[in-house]
Amino acid sequence: MKQFALRGRLVASCAAAALSCAGAATALTVSTAANAGESRVGVELPLTGSLAQAGTEMYRGIQVAADVYNRRNPQNRVTLVAIDDESNPAKAVAAVEKLASQNVVAIAGAANSNCAGPASEAASKAGIVYVTSGGTSDDMVRRGLKNFFRVSNTPGYTKGMVGLFEQLGVKSVSIVYSTKDATSDLAQQLDSALKAKGVATSLHAFDPSMTDFKPIVNKVKLQDKSDAMAMIGYENDYVGILRAAKVLKPNLKAIAAPWAFASPKMAASFPDLVPNVYGATVLASPADYRSADQREFSDTYQRLFKTDSNYQSQTSFAYAQLLFDAIARAQKAGTLDKGGLADTLRQSAGDGTFLGKISFDTRGDNPGYVAHMGQFTHDGKLAVVWPADYATAKPVYPGVPW
Repeated sequence: MKQFALRGRLVASCAAAALSCAGAATALTVSTAANAGESRVGVELPLTGSLAQAGTEMYRGIQVAADVYNRRNPQNRVTLVAIDDESNPAKAVAAVEKLASQNVVAIAGAANSNCAGPASEAASKAGIVYVTSGGTSDDMVRRGLKNFFRVSNTPGYTKGMVGLFEQLGVKSVSIVYSTKDATSDLAQQLDSALKAKGVATSLHAFDPSMTDFKPIVNKVKLQDKSDAMAMIGYENDYVGILRAAKVLKPNLKAIAAPWAFASPKMAASFPDLVPNVYGATVLASPADYRSADQREFSDTYQRLFKTDSNYQSQTSFAYAQLLFDAIARAQKAGTLDKGGLADTLRQSAGDGTFLGKISFDTRGDNPGYVAHMGQFTHDGKLAVVWPADYATAKPVYPGVPW
């Protein structure tokens, strides 16, 4: 098992003003105090730094869930207290320790496994429930932490990408991946799963600091000659890979990515790079309003943030709803302040969430998770194309940005 660092100091940002002092950190606090009948929930996410886009969207989903929940439950409200971990593991630990000192009953945290690992260990030591959609590495559920829960995982993303490639009928895939823990895990599982389906694969690892992807893309073009390319990394990696691909123009029929790609912001920022590219999603964008819950989520998100949501905010909304409902049930049962929240979450099963059914096994994992895959259109919209039960359009295949 990989060991996670548990040291460092907290540096975070404040929403209203930068209140800094020597030897102390600054927290972004949504509400400074919980009143009678309210429960404090900590949020530890990267609101600045390299994963700020992902962290901000996750936070927005949690805020929407809190807004919806508090309007439905005015006598049993939740109060959010957020701290920026800057996607730094040491600062993630310090954020958890700070939140623990502020008497939060649970923490929603981390945009990646590198932070979720040590942060959830710190939460476990403090006896606080830690829930995430960012700790996808298999190591997360091998540690025996009774207070750790996650809604998405590497096997679920693997199923989504394999299902997409199988639907498209691709015969060969080049897997270009970052050497970070979670991305390496997904690359290896995707490689094995594709080979088991009879699909030829080629693996190309890159250091997380890499910015020039032309040598790797050139190998994809000249050596692999694959039908499809799987990009497994984060926002900046995807931009670099797609820019190199647009210059070198390998003879690909499809390009797909798992997390942190299929977002309205990505389409707005890089309209020349995203058309026809696939990415993990939950809802179509703009939302197709297939249910009253989708409409309420989308309307609330638009009201609060004046823009469209993405899969990260949609995913965090789904698990935050489940968490808030569990807090209410534990509070009603009189077990919330006696360590009963973890048991209540394990007894929870969200059948009608955006992610489908959410349930937690003894490890805190959500074994039924399967990523949905969407495809960008040339006008920046995002259609769900897999699985068929959730699809809002048929995939454009072959299809690449150039």
